[in-house]
Amino acid sequence: MTAERQPAAVSAGELAERYARVRATSLALAAPLSAEDCQVQSMPDASPVKWHLAHVTWFFETFVLERFEHGFAPFDPAFRVLFNSYYQAVGEQSARAQRGLILRPTLEGVRAYRAAIDARMAALLRARGEEPEVAALVTLGLHHEQQHQELLLTDIKHALSIDPSHAPFARRWPIARVQPAALRWFGFEGGLVEHGHDAALDGPFCFDNETPRHHSHLGPFEIASRPVSHGDWLGFIDDGGYRRPELWLSLGWDWVRAGRRTAPLYWQQRDGRWFSHTLQGLVEIDPLTPACHLSFYEADAYARWAGARLPTEVEWEFAARSVHSGAGHFADRGVFHPMPASQDAAARPVQMFGDVWEWTGSAYLPYPRFRPWPGAVGEYNGKFMCNQFVLRGGSCATPAGHVRASYRNFFPPEAQWQFSGLRLARDA
Repeated sequence: MTAERQPAAVSAGELAERYARVRATSLALAAPLSAEDCQVQSMPDASPVKWHLAHVTWFFETFVLERFEHGFAPFDPAFRVLFNSYYQAVGEQSARAQRGLILRPTLEGVRAYRAAIDARMAALLRARGEEPEVAALVTLGLHHEQQHQELLLTDIKHALSIDPSHAPFARRWPIARVQPAALRWFGFEGGLVEHGHDAALDGPFCFDNETPRHHSHLGPFEIASRPVSHGDWLGFIDDGGYRRPELWLSLGWDWVRAGRRTAPLYWQQRDGRWFSHTLQGLVEIDPLTPACHLSFYEADAYARWAGARLPTEVEWEFAARSVHSGAGHFADRGVFHPMPASQDAAARPVQMFGDVWEWTGSAYLPYPRFRPWPGAVGEYNGKFMCNQFVLRGGSCATPAGHVRASYRNFFPPEAQWQFSGLRLARDA
């Protein structure tokens, strides 16, 4: 990490406390699962829980201990390949689609690996935690682990959806009935705006793909007061949304036909009623909650059906900065499902952060003058800037405090297993 991208200085004690807290959260998320649950890989895009727990540990061993620990020796030389995700500069990786076939180490072996690396990291942080390079890489590693905490939830949700019992991961379901929120529009004049990470607004840490801050021009636009809801989506289905090629991009229509799709991922109809697989099991759809597990193709088709469009990521960020927190629901609620708005949208848009990641119409590309981080960690974001679209705002599976207005998530247009939804926009 370059000097201008390093986080603000914190004490070694504060960094060690945060390290322990984030690492404990990962284990707590895995605690309700059996060893068999943690082994399964339900599709190539998803990874086993066991692999997630090991990979984030590999990150600290490979990028921090190997560089800064005196007398470093690997915990197990085989782990360098087994738990490397995509870092070509580090060496070989095991095949992504075969992570579920990694039988050794066992789950208990992975827990032992975590404990050993945590002990060594604790010693390193006591000795060198205030050194800027150490602090920067550890901070990056903690944000990386938080990303994998969200992936752990989305990946196990997909795996449990295939099990005929729809076994629940969590049992807390505090969704209360609320008044339906009419969709409103909020206008913005646009003009020449600053875009990208600003430490004064977003906090000291960011990923390299959020930089550098730069100017963009916006035309006048309007953005919807809330995300599209499950009830809204039912209207799209009832109006033949999945049967009307004029609503879809060409590749999107091919995707619909190839998968014979008639509804979003996890939806199923029983006796004329719609149900959805959730991390609480199979439940009837609540029409007032934000729609989720939508591909970019679906989001784009819905926006066209609604006579609107997806916001650009510049529009989204500009609007999000006007709403302050835009309070939504994050993983700390323990619900792991988007919830109805807890705020009135009369004055400003709501739920721009949390509940569902919101697709934008922007391709995931580098900002002007973008430079990836030097070294192997430079592979973190930049090499994926092709054939993907940007999502903003975080979800109900995102750790609280992890996202910010400048945060750029990205997935290919066919991806559905993340908590991805949409918010409409239109020209003013």
